[in-house]
Amino acid sequence: MGVGGIGIWQLLIVLVLVILIFGTKKLKNVGGDLGGAIKSFKSAVKNEGDNEKSTEEPAQLNQAEEDVIEGQKVEEKEKA
Repeated sequence: MGVGGIGIWQLLIVLVLVILIFGTKKLKNVGGDLGGAIKSFKSAVKNEGDNEKSTEEPAQLNQAEEDVIEGQKVEEKEKA
């Protein structure tokens, strides 16, 4: 007996029925679409991991950047 009580002959019968119902061309298209989806998912996960690594590092601002509020320096805003 195979996995879950299903033998090799039952699996072959199911495979033949699936091929007869859907045809080889449609199964080939479904397989290609599934492979493309898995490939894009893997690349998205990899890119997301790269983005998390870059955002984990603390941003370091120099004094001039800290003094800017809405495009104006703090000193200029106090004078106005």
